[in-house]
Amino acid sequence: MNHEILAGDLFLKDCNCAQAVLLAFGDVTGLDPKLAAKLSSPFGGGMGRQREVCGAVSGMLMVAGILYGYDDPGEEDAAKKAHYQLVQDLCARFREEAGSIICRELLDNPPSDPNPSPRTAEYYASRPCARFVMLAARILDDYIESHPLEKDE
Repeated sequence: MNHEILAGDLFLKDCNCAQAVLLAFGDVTGLDPKLAAKLSSPFGGGMGRQREVCGAVSGMLMVAGILYGYDDPGEEDAAKKAHYQLVQDLCARFREEAGSIICRELLDNPPSDPNPSPRTAEYYASRPCARFVMLAARILDDYIESHPLEKDE
């Protein structure tokens, strides 16, 4: 499956940026699509249009957590360190290619009211968000390809 194209298509079909990335990897995460959409819904617009961490990055990290995260809060420090290193590496790659992981910097757009912008042709033409969700999906696919999951994971 081409997660990069699917993430872009999902964004263009009204998913927010985080939803587009998380839902695109449903075949790998096994998450119910409705649960995945609800779980990622707060992260669009850089956390509810606050223009903080890019929703595509948040979606990317949710997938990384599902696939490679630790599930015991008391996990040994080595497991946490390895996972946090993965998070930092994924963010660094996104930052390197996009210029930032912060929504307002990517969009040159300050925080705004909580009302979503109408999804019109002009909206999509003026926003680079589809490109960012595709980038996040590509980064994840590259990582997954070079770090295959164990059968029991």
